[in-house]
Amino acid sequence: MILADQNPLVPNATESIIGLLAFLIVFGVLAKLVMPRAQKILEARTDAIEGGLERAKQVQAEADARLKDYQDQLAEARHEASRLREQAREQGAQILAQMRAEGEAQRQRLIDSAQETIDANRQQALNSLRAEVGSLAIQLASRIVGESLEDEARQRRTVDRFLAQLEDQSASAAQQAGR
Repeated sequence: MILADQNPLVPNATESIIGLLAFLIVFGVLAKLVMPRAQKILEARTDAIEGGLERAKQVQAEADARLKDYQDQLAEARHEASRLREQAREQGAQILAQMRAEGEAQRQRLIDSAQETIDANRQQALNSLRAEVGSLAIQLASRIVGESLEDEARQRRTVDRFLAQLEDQSASAAQQAGR
């Protein structure tokens, strides 16, 4: 038989030719039908990938632009906040100065009012003291002189002379103490 003569490592020429023809037919069918479709799919994927990359670049550029806008807005907001803080600080200083001035004016009004009250009380006390000293002086003078000093005009003159002498003595004592 033929099988015995043949070397198992060497292929049969008929089978090789048939196999080659079948391969060429399958290759031709694949080249005509499958390869164009595969090529279209590969091109579509390439376009999708490249388009995706372009869209990603555009999105990244847009995101960078928005980030810069946000950073600019944030810097502007910080600047505005700083300006508002400074303005509030200045207004606070003005209000504080105004309050101090009003307090000082009110304090001065209170001091003036108290001084007027003190002066009025002093004058009232002096008048009261003058009347009482005058009465006591008249009684004392009546006892010393031995005559009645009932006359009003005479009493006034006597009291006024006595008080003038007292004022002169206190003024001279103040001058001597000042030396």
